[in-house]
Amino acid sequence: MKLADFDFDLPETLIATRPAKPRPSARLLVAEGDSITDARVYDLGRWLRPGDRLILNDTKVIPARLFGLRARDTAQGPTEARIEVTLLDATPEGNWRAMIKPLKKVQEGETLTFSQDLSAQLVGKQDGQGVLHFNLTGEDFDAALNAAGAMPLPPYIAARRAADEQDREDYQTVFAEKRGAVAAPTASLHFDQALLDGLAAQGVAFTHVTLHVGAGTFLPVKVEDVTTHKMHAEWGEVTKEAAAEIATTKAAGGRVIPVGTTALRLIESAARSGCIQPWRGETDIFIYPGFAFHVTDALMTNFHLPKSTLMMLVSALMGRDRIMDIYAHAVRERYRFFSYGDASLLIP
Repeated sequence: MKLADFDFDLPETLIATRPAKPRPSARLLVAEGDSITDARVYDLGRWLRPGDRLILNDTKVIPARLFGLRARDTAQGPTEARIEVTLLDATPEGNWRAMIKPLKKVQEGETLTFSQDLSAQLVGKQDGQGVLHFNLTGEDFDAALNAAGAMPLPPYIAARRAADEQDREDYQTVFAEKRGAVAAPTASLHFDQALLDGLAAQGVAFTHVTLHVGAGTFLPVKVEDVTTHKMHAEWGEVTKEAAAEIATTKAAGGRVIPVGTTALRLIESAARSGCIQPWRGETDIFIYPGFAFHVTDALMTNFHLPKSTLMMLVSALMGRDRIMDIYAHAVRERYRFFSYGDASLLIP
């Protein structure tokens, strides 16, 4: 398998920079067997049966993008320089790993000021990232970050426009609960409470799991032999109750359908023994054609970047040639791509 096997032509005009409103009005491409049907997300129940179980990632995106100032001494005296920070994840010591621009110019021990209440000291550098120690912890840190930070929009949106107040609502699922993600589980952005209630009334069940999506999800694959690519790690948890619900559905003949590649990667991480188990920790699972799925029966997901690990994941589920046909249809029919784009329901 070569990287070029997962490439396709995508017109830039199909990259969405704002989501559909209301959420379930987004388009839904349903690929089942050899057929493709063009629908809307609010039609989802047409393809779901009583006893099916949707797996939802309840992670909550933090406003992880910060703009601030660093004090520096020059020949003309002390001055301030602008700094841009994107938080990645918390360390066991309570610090934060972060992408910092420009990292090379910031010295260890320097203080970065983001607001009257929020500042951080650079306490280390590793693997091209900075390690920051903030002046606040707990709820005080959360409140100051909410006030000073912006939503960390994906690079292909951030290159076109800055994040604004509307993104605080748009780039968050309606069931977000556990803070820690720096990217949204974007397939879940299509659900509102009315759609969830309607599916529940139809007999569809829901299980919440948690995978804190990291900025590594946007990293490009840089090797030609895709099997040698090293995936980034992300923290997740499948609770005892969640594992039991999934196992019960499988035993009863219902389908387990993750909403989003993050939910899929997490439950498959928890099922490498062959059946679902409670699981907690960091996963760097890499799913590409040839992968043996143990619990996933179908997938709802957005449309992904050419030559990305997520293209490899959906190719593993549906078959590479089939996915290329699906994506060719999506481009012809002008579906909207990526985080704020439309959705697909992939049923092998």
